[in-house]
Amino acid sequence: MTTSVLNRIAVVMFMLFSASIILGSPASAEMISGQEAGIININDASLSELADLKGIGKVKAEAIIAYRKKNGKFESIDDINNVNGVGRKTIDKIRDRITVK
Repeated sequence: MTTSVLNRIAVVMFMLFSASIILGSPASAEMISGQEAGIININDASLSELADLKGIGKVKAEAIIAYRKKNGKFESIDDINNVNGVGRKTIDKIRDRITVK
């Protein structure tokens, strides 16, 4: 292959990768964050990532982040129960979507 063809292939691959990031495809999100698809690390998750979890929302997500800043990282998933407003039922709803890596 000529250099010109290889350059064109590289440009196309870059454009496809960029488009997948812009469109938010799960594959690109996984490549960027290093997280398994759909699993959120509650020790470093953003406000929007936490808020998107079923039963959490913005207010509880803010409480989780405030607790994390004050007390440090969660050692287990069940430690999230210490956050004001997050109870057993909520934890049971999100248990398969969170981790504390």
